Amino acid sequence: MRRGLPGPPQFGGAPVTNIRNVKSPHWRPLLGPAHRCLVPFTAFSEYEDASPKGKKQIRWFAPIDRDLVYFAGIWRQWEGDYGSKNESHIGRIFSFLTTEPNELVRPVHAKATPVILGREAEQREWLQAPVADIEAIQARVLARDALEIVSADEVAQYASGYLK
Repeated sequence: MRRGLPGPPQFGGAPVTNIRNVKSPHWRPLLGPAHRCLVPFTAFSEYEDASPKGKKQIRWFAPIDRDLVYFAGIWRQWEGDYGSKNESHIGRIFSFLTTEPNELVRPVHAKATPVILGREAEQREWLQAPVADIEAIQARVLARDALEIVSADEVAQYASGYLK
């Protein structure tokens, strides 16, 4: 799948990676279980909000146990022009739900963080829950000790094990 669902046309329709406003009429048709997916990751990055102007500092976050975990994703089939280069694309595309950052992520990126589904029960719930439950799932803030900040070198080292 390719990342970035087309955003609302009134805002230019550019691909949107993070979906925060689940009350938006633009996203509501995609919130049912048929359009949900799990987006696997071993680590994710955020640009540090407090970085000096002109220099973006990337911070990597990984699960403490270095296990494979998932973002709460939303997908759809797409055919047409896509992205800033208006490339033709036919296939599935996805974005993921975001929520309030936890105590570890907030000092780096105060705006939002992906909804992370670590336990199998959370993953199953995301894939099967009624639409009415999405806001409650989205409102759960990940425990501070579920993640830690790691170096880019460490991310590359353990992520390569999942790519074999």
